[in-house]
Amino acid sequence: MSDVRVIIQRDSEREERVVTTGTTAAELFAGERSIIAARVGGELKDLTYEVGDGETVEGVEISSEDGLNILRHSTAHVLAQAVQELFPEAKLGIGPPVKDGFYYDFDVEKPFTPEDLKAIEKKMQEIQKRGQKFARRVVTDEAAREELAAEPYKLELIGLKGSASSDDGADVEVGAGELTIYDNLDAKTGDLCWKDLCRGPHLPSTRLIPAFKLMRNAAAYWRGSEKNPMLQRIYGTAWPSKDELKGYLDFLAEAEKRDHRKLGNELDLFSIPEQIGSGLAVFHPKGGIVRRVMEDYSRRRHEEEGYEFVYTPHATKGKLFETSGHLDWYAEGMYPPMQLDEGVDYYLKPMNCPMHNLIFDARGRSYRELPLRLFEFGTVYRYEKSGVVHGLTRARGFTQDDAHIYCTREQMSEELDKTLTFVLGLLRDYGLTDFYLELSTKDPEKFVGSDEVWEEATETLRQVAEKQGLPLVPDPGGAAFYGPKISVQAKDAIGRTWQMSTIQLDFNLPERFDLEYTGPDGSKQRPVMIHRALFGSIERFFAVLLEHYAGAFPAWLAPVQAVGIPIGDAHVEYLEKFAAAARRKGLRVEVDSSSDRMQKKIRNAQKQKVPFMVIAGDEDMSNGSVSFRYRDGSQENGIPFDEAIAKIAKVVEDRTQV
Repeated sequence: MSDVRVIIQRDSEREERVVTTGTTAAELFAGERSIIAARVGGELKDLTYEVGDGETVEGVEISSEDGLNILRHSTAHVLAQAVQELFPEAKLGIGPPVKDGFYYDFDVEKPFTPEDLKAIEKKMQEIQKRGQKFARRVVTDEAAREELAAEPYKLELIGLKGSASSDDGADVEVGAGELTIYDNLDAKTGDLCWKDLCRGPHLPSTRLIPAFKLMRNAAAYWRGSEKNPMLQRIYGTAWPSKDELKGYLDFLAEAEKRDHRKLGNELDLFSIPEQIGSGLAVFHPKGGIVRRVMEDYSRRRHEEEGYEFVYTPHATKGKLFETSGHLDWYAEGMYPPMQLDEGVDYYLKPMNCPMHNLIFDARGRSYRELPLRLFEFGTVYRYEKSGVVHGLTRARGFTQDDAHIYCTREQMSEELDKTLTFVLGLLRDYGLTDFYLELSTKDPEKFVGSDEVWEEATETLRQVAEKQGLPLVPDPGGAAFYGPKISVQAKDAIGRTWQMSTIQLDFNLPERFDLEYTGPDGSKQRPVMIHRALFGSIERFFAVLLEHYAGAFPAWLAPVQAVGIPIGDAHVEYLEKFAAAARRKGLRVEVDSSSDRMQKKIRNAQKQKVPFMVIAGDEDMSNGSVSFRYRDGSQENGIPFDEAIAKIAKVVEDRTQV
């Protein structure tokens, strides 16, 4: 038997090893229990892969991103096997790994019940303990169709070979190359227990699935299209250890407590009435206060940075979006047209930029006016599919803090640098401090303009981003059709990442709108356009802050900054005077004069997450003082009347948390 030379890659170290022909990746990494697959020449392989001469082989650890995907994909197969053992009539859809878990789609007569999920999970545990082997098998198209003749959705996927998309998960089943089926084999006899069309790779054995849990089920259209049959989707999660699974479930429990939809209802901040429609929110008085404070502070900071405020209508003739290109590239995300004025199509605007271009173009512009920074709290409407609408974070009607900057090519780099610095500073003012940047570049299938212009725009954005000293993550193909962008990604209090601000360089729309300014030599020149939304949308940013603070806003944002709690009825008037004096200082103060006992008033204030509870009794009235009780239950007594107001005002002014 001849020898082959392979290189084993471990981080930056490379080890050359001579092995016999037929040696598998499993043998190369024998004893390394955390390695569950291999990467050979950049491609993921099962550990049963026989290494070839000159190949570089790298072990894939179960805790790595690729390792987690393999673990979760393998667990999805176990889920599908369990379902078909319990529900033999179930037809298989697809079962890809997703962020933090996996799912599998099934065509069944009726939706799964909670009791069904418990039974399925129990069956999965049985399969896991059996230690069935995952075995890869190459098949011809004809053989695959014959073997899977009873699985209509698999037959459709076979027909997609070479054109399957990651958008609907089909690419986990078929790719551009050979078709493969994965068999689940009995660990002792080698008999076939179950099989599925799949590209792999997979764990060597079901026994290597350390910890998993089924989470929920939901309806889902086959391959995400409303034109296709409705299937039943089961979601689950899988982790390299039971401790990590517990940590994830604890994280989900904390996230559920912070869910902005739940808090919005409990704190009487906003609602999404069914009578208005999905994705269309109304803000209640308390939520309106928070939103107004957010907007007022943003407005003041924009004025300081030299932005000029504009206002535009909510609807426009369709011709405007033909000029901008939105009807060519974004029509599926727009509300249907309204035919008015003898058949003229009007649209609710999905974006503000075309109207800002018209403001720029309303009169002749000189280079002396540039950079021109136009800013608007502009409400837009986007027809999101009902399945993706989610509270305030994915809405159909929302208000953007939208700015468009028009500048010369020479001003471009400096203006981008100023804009990014401004954006990061303002986000920090609202209490978000942990950031990284993402650079979205051209989608080769969906862009306008020349390659040269895109390259210049992308390189300029890269230089500006690197100057901030923050981590920069590439997002290939993630840009809008009209230019590359930087997006600011922020982590919240429990470590979740949210996309916040976007800064988008655009050489294309000025061309489409024929925007010009007069240069120093009197010639007509084309401005550079920068799109910039700091919050993204006010509604979404409101939701992010609500979850970040778990409803306990810092005092400057809190709808009620202090509530007066009298020990008895005799102390109500005294606290009313305190509240009146505090309001004259611009503070938002209420007095609980209800008939509830004092302890219940304190509990009510704690539930409403009020920063300051101002308590007064006989001794306070005699001394002209009050007591503070904070959210955490701590208390500060005997604070002079005026000093107490000044202390609250100072916390508000400094935008600190208490």
